[in-house]
Amino acid sequence: MGVTRISTPLDIAVSGLKAESMRMNVIASNIANASTTRTPSGEPYRRQEVVMSTTSGQMSGVTVSQVAPDMASPFKRIHDLGNPDADKDGYVMMPNVDLPTEMMSMVTASRAYQANAAVMKRHQDISDVTLELLK
Repeated sequence: MGVTRISTPLDIAVSGLKAESMRMNVIASNIANASTTRTPSGEPYRRQEVVMSTTSGQMSGVTVSQVAPDMASPFKRIHDLGNPDADKDGYVMMPNVDLPTEMMSMVTASRAYQANAAVMKRHQDISDVTLELLK
């Protein structure tokens, strides 16, 4: 039987910072590719999502288990006769990126990042006060 390691609040906050930073980068990529109609695979850009996980039953923070394509939402179809990617009827398949959704996701990821940074700041403050009391 292995030793169970319980992470400190600082470890948990650092894991949250890393995960939310990755999430913000993926969201930024989604926003940047919102108009990309052709990728190397030949299809429109497919929105990416960060999948986070934790070890069940332990307080160990969070890790990014994968960055997965959003297969649930369909590509958008718009009429654009002049687009070189248009089909014979003049329709272009557009990415499944919804900018308002991405902006809301960016706000929540940013707030979660800020919350983890606040935990780190409080931890540092407590450590400083403790050291001051021990003098």
